[in-house]
Amino acid sequence: MLYLSTRGHPERRRFCEILLEGLAPDGGLYLPESYPHVDDATLGQWRRVYAEQGYADLAFEILSRFIDDIPASDLLGLCRKTYTEAVFGTPEIVPVRPLEKGLYLEALSNGPTLAFKDMAMQLLGNLFEYELARRGEQLNILGATSGDTGSAAEYAMRGKKGVRVFMTSPHGRMSPFQQAQMFSLQDENIHNIAIEGVFDDCQDIVKAVSNDLDFKRRYRIGTVNSINWARLLAQVVYYFAGYFQVTQHNAQRVSFSVPSGNFGNVCAGHVARMMGLPIEKLVVATNENDVLDEFFRTGVYRVRAGADTHETSSPSMDISKASNFERFVFDLLGRDADRTRSLFGEELSRKGLFDLSHDPLFKQAAERYGFVSGRSTHANRLATLQDTYQRFGQMIDPHTADGVKVARAFKQETTPMLVLETALPIKFASTLVEALGKEPDRPARFEGIEALPRRVQVMPVDVQRVKHLIEAHCA
Repeated sequence: MLYLSTRGHPERRRFCEILLEGLAPDGGLYLPESYPHVDDATLGQWRRVYAEQGYADLAFEILSRFIDDIPASDLLGLCRKTYTEAVFGTPEIVPVRPLEKGLYLEALSNGPTLAFKDMAMQLLGNLFEYELARRGEQLNILGATSGDTGSAAEYAMRGKKGVRVFMTSPHGRMSPFQQAQMFSLQDENIHNIAIEGVFDDCQDIVKAVSNDLDFKRRYRIGTVNSINWARLLAQVVYYFAGYFQVTQHNAQRVSFSVPSGNFGNVCAGHVARMMGLPIEKLVVATNENDVLDEFFRTGVYRVRAGADTHETSSPSMDISKASNFERFVFDLLGRDADRTRSLFGEELSRKGLFDLSHDPLFKQAAERYGFVSGRSTHANRLATLQDTYQRFGQMIDPHTADGVKVARAFKQETTPMLVLETALPIKFASTLVEALGKEPDRPARFEGIEALPRRVQVMPVDVQRVKHLIEAHCA
């Protein structure tokens, strides 16, 4: 299996090369040269693997279709080391529970940091440690987080040999619980950087450093954001696991509603669908930062400036420049790298938008690829939280509430709709208190976390300052 850049760089890479690299040399994102196809017999076999052997073995079956430069026995061992009941709380790892007729919640939030990012990040930490030991090398991870990626990455990488983490986040824009999860870590290989801006400023810093190829090579810069293909690939697995839990045979189809900001989570669903998983609709659920909903409704992809990025009660989705969207547009355009490079590398920089509304290919976003979208507001969020608790006795977090609200608009009587539960409610307690008048349950291990000492540096939006920090710790 070889990987190419969405922007046409001529070199083809193997999995373990792009695992440690992040962005391609031309600034594009990596994708496999072609998606492996899963026929009905294989899908039936994977259904039995999940039922009889569990999530870790299902992960191995799927990942081994994309990874051929790690020995199969080692890859299986890494999957079994990662996906355990001890770490994720249940033997199913991602248990599905009914909410209302035809609508289900798939729990992705039972890992160490109570957010779906753990599903991929725990594997990524083990892959990094394995490959770095095999090469005798070190890696400096530079990341950006709007709330959950940072803590998931830090908890996955803390204490890992050969790995340092430099995590940027928007100063003051994460929930108190999210800030405490990250900033209270005292591990020497973890460095938190609070940027005086919005998430997109953090993401731009990561991209700018990654695009400085000399610096990137000299300091061995890697990424854990979902621009890293390995992380997105790990997320493909739970689409299959969710499908198997709500269907009895492979002739049945399902839909997924995915709270979306950076497009990584739902892009994993796109990959699963391209492999042959019987997905009817992929529902992109945004909050007030609705750049993705605007595209799927109109064909116009229009990024917002930091000043126009709303601070909302589902803050992990307060993103106006969706990094992973380039992967889908590359597929939508028939894998035309020249056109993809023009749209993302030139038009966005020059005009801040591109318009596919008159391109016949735009219709295929829904017709061929199953994408539909909707938007949820603070008022919608509160109403959904209240309704879900009053009618079903279930507390959900605000991002999952966005997913439920939008899912209801696209639910079909004969097709199960799975909403990806992206976090546990305690991470956003103030919004639950506003909606329900009561605090959500807090796992015992997080009691008093907000009062712990903090280790974080506040910086302006300045690429050079971040580079100097990395240099200082690598001297």
